[in-house]
Amino acid sequence: MCAATVWEMLRQEYHRHLCAQVVRLDAQNRPNNADKNSRLSTAIAHALWQFVAQRTGCTFDHTALSPQSVGKAFEAATRNYLQRAFTALHHLRPGRWRFYLNHRIEEFAQYRHLAELSRTLREHPTLHAALGDYLIAPDILIAREPVPDEEINASARLVEGRDLAGYTSLRAVNNETPLLHASVSCKWTIRSDRSQNVRTEGLNLIRNRKGHTPHIAVVTAEPLPGRLASLTLGTGDLDMVYHIALPELIQAVERVGDASAQDLLATMISGQRLRDISDLPFDLAA
Repeated sequence: MCAATVWEMLRQEYHRHLCAQVVRLDAQNRPNNADKNSRLSTAIAHALWQFVAQRTGCTFDHTALSPQSVGKAFEAATRNYLQRAFTALHHLRPGRWRFYLNHRIEEFAQYRHLAELSRTLREHPTLHAALGDYLIAPDILIAREPVPDEEINASARLVEGRDLAGYTSLRAVNNETPLLHASVSCKWTIRSDRSQNVRTEGLNLIRNRKGHTPHIAVVTAEPLPGRLASLTLGTGDLDMVYHIALPELIQAVERVGDASAQDLLATMISGQRLRDISDLPFDLAA
């Protein structure tokens, strides 16, 4: 058997971290990413983690965790995985990259103007009630630091002064604020209308930017294809939905044998709306 690639090892480490810090089984051995009122959800989730365990050798804890603790641990594990995997692709996407948890978007170059707008709205409650809050703090943000001219000119004298290229945010001489590259929302499950707030976040990022749009992605452990479809189907406000273990999910749905779930899962994958977590770092490097 061939030795595992770096990508496989990073993915396995991510899954081991999830198994240790996020996944919990109840007294009936039902995983905490399953809807316990749905036999299909429970069956798929149980099979999913069996396949993950076979691949990684991880075990599962029965100690209860609050939904808030699950969410925070899931965000931290996913941020750590993305940082390690994206750093391994530095030769494809060079630069000084920063990875943040729950950072507000006005601290990045494309959204600096929102800070002043937000202050104005707070001073005028009637306007604030009518227009809402423009400042959001997505789960994971990835940003690139502006580049000094010395680095830009490392191979050739490309720029000097500000007569030319005097407005681009990539040059540190023009801008000291990181450029937002990606926003990643983490949803352990997709249970209610609250999960749809990722669409609202995506629309905020698209409509309120001054400059390029960052990647807008969702990472989830939701086992039910029908609930995945509530985020994956349609285009415009999300680039892509990424499952924490898509090959294992495919195997789990096949084992359970629900034809409708199999067809829907195949539609989302072939329609370029659902990918595996291992695809996300490469998509960020594209």
